Amino acid sequence: MQHWRWVAACGMSAIVTFLPCERPASAEIASPQATTAATEIATIQPSEAVESFEKTFGVHRGLRRNHAKGTCASGEFVGATVAQEWSRSALFQGDRIPVLARFSVGGGNPAVADVDSALPRGMALEFRLPGDTLQHMTMVNIPIFGAATPASFNDALVAARADPETGRPDPKRLNAYMASHPDAHPLAEWSRHHRPTASYYQSIYYGIHAFLFVDVQGISHPVRWRFVPRDGVKELSAAEMASVPHDFLESGLIEKLRKGAVLWDMVVYIGEPGDPIDNPSVAWPESRRHFVAGTLSLSSATPQHGAPCENINFDPLVMSDGIAATNDPILLFRSPAYAVSFGKRISGQ
Repeated sequence: MQHWRWVAACGMSAIVTFLPCERPASAEIASPQATTAATEIATIQPSEAVESFEKTFGVHRGLRRNHAKGTCASGEFVGATVAQEWSRSALFQGDRIPVLARFSVGGGNPAVADVDSALPRGMALEFRLPGDTLQHMTMVNIPIFGAATPASFNDALVAARADPETGRPDPKRLNAYMASHPDAHPLAEWSRHHRPTASYYQSIYYGIHAFLFVDVQGISHPVRWRFVPRDGVKELSAAEMASVPHDFLESGLIEKLRKGAVLWDMVVYIGEPGDPIDNPSVAWPESRRHFVAGTLSLSSATPQHGAPCENINFDPLVMSDGIAATNDPILLFRSPAYAVSFGKRISGQ
C-alpha cells in the first residue's frame, strides 16, 4: 500500500474516513503532543470551515454540512447520584430525563453508503431537564479527534478535497498534510487497529473533549465521558463489509428498538494534573479514576426527515449548570460553526 493511500485511509479518520489500514515503514509517527508552527499561528473562521465542508462534500440544501446522514431516536436518561460528588447538574439527580437522540454518519454526503467510506458514527443527545433547561452531548465513536486546532481541522478538509481531473484526493497534498500535521497521527495510528462498527447500538461514543464538572462548592473537576453499550462493541469483519446493505445502520437500529430498548452506560473519567484539557487529539490514560454516571435507554427510532431531531442544532456548548466548557479550541469552535451550518440549512441553503 502506497504512503498516500495510508494517509487517505488513516490520517483523515476523524473527518473523512475510518478505514482499517496498515502503516508503511516510510510513514513516520510524530509525538502525539507535537504541533507545527504553521498550525499554531493559523486562524480560521467558522464560516470558512463550513465552506470547506461544502467544497469537499458538495452542497446538499437543507441538510447539515457534516454528519448529513442521520437517524432520530428517543428515550430517557437516569443519572447516578454518585456523580453528585463531582457535579451539581440536574442530570445526576436520579430522575428520569427525556432524551432526543440523533445517530449519524460523518461527512457531508447524505447518500453515502454506510460502509463505503466507513466514516465515524455519531450520537448526539439532547437531555430535557426540569425547568425547560437543556443539556447537549455531541459524540463520535472514535476516542480522540484528528486535529488539535480549528486551523488544523480545516487543513484536513482541504487536503481531502478531490482533484477535479481524477475525482480523488491529490496524493502529494495528502502526504504534505500528514508531514506537517503530527496532531493527526494519534488517531491515524488508532484507526489502523479498528474496523467500522456493525451497528449504531454496538458502538462506544466518546465526548472527545475534556469538560468541567462543577460541584456544589463551586469547585471544577476536569472530566471526559463516553457512552458504553450494554450490548457490547462489534466491528464488521471483512466479509461483512463486502456484503452489508447500503443503509444498514438506520434499518438495523429501527429494527433493534422495535424489539426492546438499547442501553448505554455513561462512564466519566476524572482528569489528573498534567492531563491535557485543551487538546482533543491526545487521549488520557485508561487508568484514570472513572465511574458510571448514569444510563441512557433508547426505545424508538425513525428516519430523520420530519422527526423531532431533524431541526435540532446539537451545539455541544448547550450545557446545564454544573457542567462547563474547557478552553479546548476545537470545542469552542464547534458552537459558532454549528450555528453557521444551522442557519444555512433552516433557510434551505
